[in-house]
Amino acid sequence: MKFLALIPARYASSRFPGKPLAEIDGKPMIQRVYERTRQVFDACWVATDDQRIEQAVKAFGGQVVMTSDAHRSGTDRCAEALDKVETLTGEPYDVVVNVQGDEPFIAYEHLTTIRSLFDRPDTQIATLVKRFGADEDIFNPNSPKVVVSAAGEALYFSRSVIPYIRNAAREEWPQSHPFYKHIGLYAYRAETLRAITRLPQGTLEKAESLEQLRWLENGYRIAVGLTEAETVAVDTPEDLQRAIELLSE
Repeated sequence: MKFLALIPARYASSRFPGKPLAEIDGKPMIQRVYERTRQVFDACWVATDDQRIEQAVKAFGGQVVMTSDAHRSGTDRCAEALDKVETLTGEPYDVVVNVQGDEPFIAYEHLTTIRSLFDRPDTQIATLVKRFGADEDIFNPNSPKVVVSAAGEALYFSRSVIPYIRNAAREEWPQSHPFYKHIGLYAYRAETLRAITRLPQGTLEKAESLEQLRWLENGYRIAVGLTEAETVAVDTPEDLQRAIELLSE
């Protein structure tokens, strides 16, 4: 089975313009993501809409493909990049792994776990979850929650706390049930990626602003892998400072 790892990266960001090029100990963030991803996947490309990012990737010897600046999500950008990379290389790919470009410390465990979910021939889409730690706020709407079936597939994603714990005070909920947060790493069969990016937005996605609900609403199954490794996403300059401090430790 042939895997293609794609790292969507755009320069324009309301909270942190130029984020992929922000330096962490002498390397642009996009290079750190690329180098970690290459440890697991031989075929790895950055997908961007900005020439500054394109030039930076070429400067450190990475592979990069230019895509439209009209994409609403990294998933949409990956679909275009898949077609372009296959045309450029003449190589067809079975699975596309969508690696967030703002995760400079993405763990080897994350990448190998999501890859292993495709050992099952019926896996269409895959993602990861991690159990909330004791000191984490399960009520934070910016940290989507996931409920998982006994078969290891996502039943629902929500910004609200799911499940609701009846007959218990809210402060008792974290100790009453294992709550799982979504780790924003996706992988898709190539034909599935092309299909889901042609779907119109559904009511669930519009309500929660979570694109994966569009897939569930249309009957696609999402295999879920459990990880113990934490993520360090960089959304703001303050996050970047914390990432630099983490590296120094």
